Amino acid sequence: MKYFLARIQKLQALLKKLNLDGMLVYQGFNTKYLTGFSGGTGDGIVVVGQKKVRLITDARYEADYKDRLPEGVDLVITRAYYEEAVKAVNEFGIKNLGFEADLPYELYDYVESLLPADVSFDALPSAIETLREIKDEKELTALRHAAQVSVQAFKELIPFIKPGVTERQVANELDRLAKQHGAQKASFDTIVASGYRGALPHGEASDKVIEAGELVTIDFGYYVDDYTSDITRTIAVGHVSDELKKIYEIVKQANINAIEVTKPGISGLEIDKVARDYITAHGYGQEYNHSTGHGVGLNIHEGPMLSVRSSDEIVPGHLLTIEPGIYLVGQGGVRIEDDVIVTPDGFENLTRELTKELIVIEG
Repeated sequence: MKYFLARIQKLQALLKKLNLDGMLVYQGFNTKYLTGFSGGTGDGIVVVGQKKVRLITDARYEADYKDRLPEGVDLVITRAYYEEAVKAVNEFGIKNLGFEADLPYELYDYVESLLPADVSFDALPSAIETLREIKDEKELTALRHAAQVSVQAFKELIPFIKPGVTERQVANELDRLAKQHGAQKASFDTIVASGYRGALPHGEASDKVIEAGELVTIDFGYYVDDYTSDITRTIAVGHVSDELKKIYEIVKQANINAIEVTKPGISGLEIDKVARDYITAHGYGQEYNHSTGHGVGLNIHEGPMLSVRSSDEIVPGHLLTIEPGIYLVGQGGVRIEDDVIVTPDGFENLTRELTKELIVIEG
């Protein structure tokens, strides 16, 4: 529970710096981050004051949380979430109240109508999300476990892939293996894109049959201990064309180069540039049509961003995906993605056990 207390204290310090007395927390990942409450968005809210914190939810969660909330967090059971939140605002002496910028307008309007006239109600874009970017040791342990489960499941998947199976069958088998190893659920619909469909960076698994002579890109991630992973590997089924082999080697080296420069103090833009410049120098810059990576944690996409527009500075505790790719319309595509923790002196690659050499499955 000490981790939750430390997170709450960081938020309280941030609020004080912003001249706010408290915050209304609605978004499910943020309520989980602060208190451990896993009900999800719309199932409860948290009111954070400078000295008191209150989780407001309903009877569905009373038994689960009445005896296991962090120190300093009390519990109120009601269906009148927002009416109770305003009571907490008054009780905590909050005069300047912040809220998440993605709070639906109808809820914002309703809460504002309930608040006393002398209480301001101000949006705080990405306040908690920014705190969540830097993982504590509890989070890093869960992220390592999530990556380990995903890596093991993918290793066991390889013998299943052969000409004649469908993309959907491969995705379902990988999901089964991950759950067998302890995954709670997939982070997103597992992507399996073979042949010409490999040119779709986010092509969900379909009923297309995998054929000899194709590349197959598999993008997957699984929740373990409430934290997730995000990994991609591309394999060959039988003999593939020389150009597909060529782009595989280019993407592999771009991935390696970007990981090797990852360290505190570098920017997300600089990491992206290392991968993008390498691919561009080899003639495929126009075929690299997405960012190089992003943060991962409670949510599959978090900050910081590794992109041409990123101003984010990389610091210890960030968990980054590094995922360059090349996509040739009508032919296929390659993406290689690793999960990397930024350490005080460099990085820790959580997916290093998965080979980056082209795996060729004989058809």
